[in-house]
Amino acid sequence: MFEKRAALFLYAVSPVHMGAGSATGVIDNPIQRERHTGHPCFAGSGIKGAVRHAWQQLVDRSSLDENEKKRVKAMLDAIFGPEAGSADLHAGAVSFGDAQLVAFPVRSLRKGYVYATCPVALERARRLLAAVGIGATWPELPVPAEGRCAVASGDLLKEREGERVLHLEAFEYVGEASDAVAEAGRWLAEHAMPEGEGYAYFREKLASDLVVLSDTDFAYFAEHATLVEPHVRINEETGTADSGGLFYTENLPPESLLVAPVMASRYRDGRTEGDAADAMLKIRNAIDGKLLQLGGDATTGRGLVMARMMEEGGHA
Repeated sequence: MFEKRAALFLYAVSPVHMGAGSATGVIDNPIQRERHTGHPCFAGSGIKGAVRHAWQQLVDRSSLDENEKKRVKAMLDAIFGPEAGSADLHAGAVSFGDAQLVAFPVRSLRKGYVYATCPVALERARRLLAAVGIGATWPELPVPAEGRCAVASGDLLKEREGERVLHLEAFEYVGEASDAVAEAGRWLAEHAMPEGEGYAYFREKLASDLVVLSDTDFAYFAEHATLVEPHVRINEETGTADSGGLFYTENLPPESLLVAPVMASRYRDGRTEGDAADAMLKIRNAIDGKLLQLGGDATTGRGLVMARMMEEGGHA
């Protein structure tokens, strides 16, 4: 039984490849996606594994003596559960749910890019936040028709033949400014974005450049506006490209924002003292405001995300 709950916002600062493990189209290494929406997502198991790995690496590189390292290892087992193959079987005290997409960067004629979203993405985020005891206070949002949009600021729109339009990639949308979208942008900027001076510009940009598209139009960008890169397989013997070794890898683009639930229970290893609040505090201290590495291609700087936790009751 989970007794403490929180929301974990993940903001991509580099391309992120959380692999799907199989390909059904022209992309050889696609990213994980939800089946019903097609939106990119991060599996909770991948988030949990990445957090544990990062924590373990810090311990391994620390100056702690061997007894202290064993003590910390036992604590990690209590929080995350024992590693595969362990004879000491018990559940971990902390669970990470799947991260779902909240906002997605899309190239814009004005201001470089916008943070695009849709009613389904925002209302699912509101539902997830409510489930972990957090009230999302933005008002009811407009539901644009296909080919139309609602924007946080009219500065994104351009006058054309008596209409105000927004250009995203090669597409044109008739738009209007919305106070509700502006409030949603301000809420996300305050509670979901990383803190600190380094992210002040991006918090302001999210607040002013949030765009709500129709669910259909947003799904198109979420599928087709990801970062797809060609790679060449290198022959280990010759050091040159293998013939026929070209393959394509998909990445979630930087500036994407996702949210996942985090839940904690009492420790279940029978040895560790502390309750669910203690387990949640340890997780928050370990990852809140920290740079994490998720997914593949770590050696090329991929998978970097900033984490921000917001606990139930609405305390960020």
